[in-house]
Amino acid sequence: MSILSKILGDSNERYIKSIQPIVDRINEFEPGFQKLSAEALRQKTVEFKKRLALQSFSDGGESLDDILPEAFAAVREAARRTLNQRHFDVQLIGGIVLHQGKIAEMRTGEGKTLVATLPLYLNALSGKGCHLVTPNDYLSRVGGGWMGPVYYALGVSVGVIAHDFSGIYDPNFQQEPSHGDPRLDHWRPVSRSEAYRADITYGTNNEFGFDFLRDNLAYDINNLSQREHNFAIVDEVDSILIDEARTPLIISAPDEDSADLYKTFSRITPRLEENTD
Repeated sequence: MSILSKILGDSNERYIKSIQPIVDRINEFEPGFQKLSAEALRQKTVEFKKRLALQSFSDGGESLDDILPEAFAAVREAARRTLNQRHFDVQLIGGIVLHQGKIAEMRTGEGKTLVATLPLYLNALSGKGCHLVTPNDYLSRVGGGWMGPVYYALGVSVGVIAHDFSGIYDPNFQQEPSHGDPRLDHWRPVSRSEAYRADITYGTNNEFGFDFLRDNLAYDINNLSQREHNFAIVDEVDSILIDEARTPLIISAPDEDSADLYKTFSRITPRLEENTD
């Protein structure tokens, strides 16, 4: 196998080499985006959405993959301005991998939270919403609140779904009393449905799962919390899709039919006769 690897090369290395031209293209856009004003950078989101909308009406439209280099360059510039954090090339590669629906293995401290902003922003441009699935409520609030300034600078909304709370990131809102952590202090409380209508929604696998089950028990469309399922990134994927998946999510609701019906059926059943005709 080592001989074959030397001849053919490692599959991961070949894949990374195949997307390196995309990274080079993102870097080419960087100087131009650095010259944009704050409003011009924010208007890029409007421009991207218009270019995507053309796809349904003419051959001159563009796909998410077509816009990816510019969208990633916009996110990188927004992060540099708001957080003083600039995505490295390897983080751009991670963002491309996630956008393509693959698994990106990253160690603690390598910037997973920052990397996720790239594909989340890109896929949010479709207007169908995106989800970031985390293992616990704290990571959802911290991750969304930490990256909130990046999304806000680009004109996209971000919500959070927790066990006993749902909110929208709002830099003008101040939690009272303060948590002492700016990443947690700017979540303005809203209904769960409004948090789900945000362009990007952070939440846990359990909360997303239970809300899905509750929606399937609803009799009125106005009582639904979630909207269509479009794109999701799963943090700690091995934990959530393997370990956590061993525990099923179960939800129940009171039976609205009278239990007397069972008694009625039990009296009728013995009188039934088999019809062989």
